[in-house]
Amino acid sequence: MKRKPDFKNGVFHGKPVYVLAIILLIGVLILSILTAVTIGSVDLSVTDVYRVILYKIFGVGDPEIYGTGAMSDIVWFIRLPRILLATGVGMGLAVAGVVMQAIVKNPLADPYVLGISSGASLGATVAIFFGVNALLGSNAIGICAFIGAFCISLLVQMTANIGGRANSIRLLLAGTALSSVCSAFSNFIVFIAGEKNGIQTVTFWLMGSMAGAKWENIVVILPCVFLATLFFCSQYRILNMMLLGDEVSITLGTDLHRYRQLYLVVSSIVIGFVVYSAGIIGFVGLIIPHVVRMFFGTDHKRLLPISALSGSIFLIWADVACRVIIPKTEVPIGILVSMIGAPCFIYLLVKRSYGFGGERS
Repeated sequence: MKRKPDFKNGVFHGKPVYVLAIILLIGVLILSILTAVTIGSVDLSVTDVYRVILYKIFGVGDPEIYGTGAMSDIVWFIRLPRILLATGVGMGLAVAGVVMQAIVKNPLADPYVLGISSGASLGATVAIFFGVNALLGSNAIGICAFIGAFCISLLVQMTANIGGRANSIRLLLAGTALSSVCSAFSNFIVFIAGEKNGIQTVTFWLMGSMAGAKWENIVVILPCVFLATLFFCSQYRILNMMLLGDEVSITLGTDLHRYRQLYLVVSSIVIGFVVYSAGIIGFVGLIIPHVVRMFFGTDHKRLLPISALSGSIFLIWADVACRVIIPKTEVPIGILVSMIGAPCFIYLLVKRSYGFGGERS
């Protein structure tokens, strides 16, 4: 007889511990934002940085000193936007990772397992090599990447529903197949184009970066990610049920098919915005949920909010490291995250010390 899943298989248990963890993580997130904004390649005093922010938000201070000039531009138009973007991107990737792992019932899934990253890559490649800037403007690469990611997510659903209703296995197989198709077309375009500058642009964009952060993008991305996070937090019962499987859920009176479709669309929108603003950043949606499960178990009621906060904190400091690890040079954040994430993932595979949906992973 199959053992009933245990959603409280983490190290810490009890509501007081969970509430304390949320409060601490919120505090760490706020402290991280306030600290990270003072760090950069240009040496600015902490007092001046905060005075610029206070003037921009509340109008407090001397406008000639804190309202204009190089210092104001560095703090308000470069550092703060990219930190807030890192906050939103980290949250979006972590939450999407949790949801994708539940949708396909696979602990190795991440936001890109269903071909979304390959779709974004194909969109970016088309934008770079076919000159769509005249039509879509300076954000052509990001817009095409968003379109590619979203279209592939829809194709995955359509393909998985051919010949029967989509389930976790069919979604995973459809995502793998379409990912291979997109990668093949991307490589073919790069091969026939033979343009060195275009190849370098595609490569750098696929490595991920927060350098393109702009206020006009952030005011759209942050609300989108935050609302999606709240939505998924309200769906924790259905996400828990997905770990039980379709047969069990049907006996309990719940058909998971339509929920999978809805969650996949919402997740794809989030990832589309992330890809649009920061390029491809892997491992965040894979590692953060695993680490949180080790400590707090697999119950999505706790897993989702803690993963969201942890993802934001992690990516903020990853971006800081990218800016300061090599003087006068910014390391692509996708490279740094992969260098951290890959060894951590190998360690988790070797350790095998927690369960995914109640089963030992």
